[in-house]
Amino acid sequence: MTDCPYSYQPIKIGDITLPHNVILAPMSGITDKPFRQIVRQWGGGLVVSEMIASHAFLQDVWIEMQKLKGVEQDEAPLSIQIAGWDPQMMAEAARLAEMRGAQFVDINMGCPAKKVTNRLSGSALMQDEAAVKDIVSAVVKAVSIPVTLKTRLGWDDDHKNAPTIAKIAENEGVQMLAIHGRTRTQMYKGSADWELIAQTVDAVSIPVCANGDIIDVTTAQTALRQSNAQGLLVGRGAMGRPWLLGQIADMMAGEPIREAPSLTTRLSIMEEHVALYLQLYPETRLRHLRKHLSAYCDYLPSSEALRTSLMIADSRVKCEEALAHYRQQMAEQEAA
Repeated sequence: MTDCPYSYQPIKIGDITLPHNVILAPMSGITDKPFRQIVRQWGGGLVVSEMIASHAFLQDVWIEMQKLKGVEQDEAPLSIQIAGWDPQMMAEAARLAEMRGAQFVDINMGCPAKKVTNRLSGSALMQDEAAVKDIVSAVVKAVSIPVTLKTRLGWDDDHKNAPTIAKIAENEGVQMLAIHGRTRTQMYKGSADWELIAQTVDAVSIPVCANGDIIDVTTAQTALRQSNAQGLLVGRGAMGRPWLLGQIADMMAGEPIREAPSLTTRLSIMEEHVALYLQLYPETRLRHLRKHLSAYCDYLPSSEALRTSLMIADSRVKCEEALAHYRQQMAEQEAA
């Protein structure tokens, strides 16, 4: 058995009890369906889609619609995250997300990217509490599925208003919150302040999940202890280690923590990830998978040559050949 920093209770959102309290965080260009599938196979619970821009979603812009390619009921439970600045656009995007098969709609008020905040979207909305209320209210009223909200601590060090935003959201019907432990001006610099998330936990009665810098079971334990959050969102820490969510979930439930897969199994996971990707996308888009393949290599021994081969591979065959060559090298080293 493992030590958990608090008495574990599964999170319930609306009528749905989550498989466990560790959620795959939404990441632009990362949490497409193939990655979500791999994470779920290796112990993931609730997964969240890439952020979908509401105005582009409604206009059927190709690049945004590609993010929802392959979304089906077999992904349940799935949350689709939407972003925008206009309440009615956000409401309509939420309705479309529900029609696409989402069990939850997540509102993005945490993205720090300039292309988002310059349109008064993402974390920029934390500067306008009236706009937060209008957007949340419109989205909640538009759908029959639960609505959740993801924010940061605030815009900057002088405006850390996450507890106020959280209370507004709760009053308007949001049923779960996720807080990234940085301000917008921090972007991804410095360290996530999990202790400040505790102020939001204390301000509301709905579940709150902590996010930011959770990269292994140890950091997950610390984040839970400092934030008093009921759950965790794991983002980039899961890249290259899709089993991490399951390991953290074991810790939270006080269960023995599952072992990481063997080297041979990890290579099989990489092969499957390539295959799942190419079920949805043509080989000409294989370059978009390289960030995942590189992340797997981060946790493989003597993998620089493998990484180099995968970064120039432009077909499934070449990926499989690179993996087979590496597999043979590792077998020879072990036999030596």
